[in-house]
Amino acid sequence: MLEQYQAQTKCLVALDSIIFGFDGEELKLLLVKRGVEEHGDTWSLMGGWLRPHEDTEDASARILYELTGLSNIYLEQLHVFSAPFRDPVERTVSIAYFALINVADYTDVISHTFEAQWFSIHELPTLLFDHGRMVEMAIERLRYKATQHPIGFELLPDKFTIPQLQKLYEAIFGTQFDKRNFSRKILSTKLLIKLDEKQKGYSKKGAYLYKVDNDEYRKVFDAFLNFVPSGFMV
Repeated sequence: MLEQYQAQTKCLVALDSIIFGFDGEELKLLLVKRGVEEHGDTWSLMGGWLRPHEDTEDASARILYELTGLSNIYLEQLHVFSAPFRDPVERTVSIAYFALINVADYTDVISHTFEAQWFSIHELPTLLFDHGRMVEMAIERLRYKATQHPIGFELLPDKFTIPQLQKLYEAIFGTQFDKRNFSRKILSTKLLIKLDEKQKGYSKKGAYLYKVDNDEYRKVFDAFLNFVPSGFMV
């Protein structure tokens, strides 16, 4: 029995991360330049290999930290990509995760070694293997989750205004929302705490800053809130 087991063909397991960020204007994707000559100007998602004594959740978090210096961020398994010839070099199964971060929190620890760069999701370069399909699926998942859950807060700084929050959701969905309806719905969730501070430098009057009520956020994170109803859209 052991001999039969050992005789089985083995394959590699990769972890690929679709890292979304928001810079205040656009939804972006963090990519690295593929360091293999034959791939030319091809870019790649950030990824690495599963180690013998890791589960996939730990491996994904480790790889993300090694490549970006970021930890304790939103990370969710997306899909298993297992087409036999997806990697022409060697049989490889990839488990894809997507991560959400605020671009301002991103450190440049990888920029020199891995030539990492943010790209608008509307202007992506040529991607390696099936990474383009991974990104498409991750955008679909993000939009679905953002519709039903308050997941978008993961892409914002600790303090933000309602207009900034609206701009984020418009970037995620690629459309405009009715300002009054958006503000009323968001505030009705009771997820935000209004601060005695205003955003500076944008207007004389300024907009009040808010932060997420973390206790309420944890309570309702997995609940279906109908967070972005169709009535938002202009």
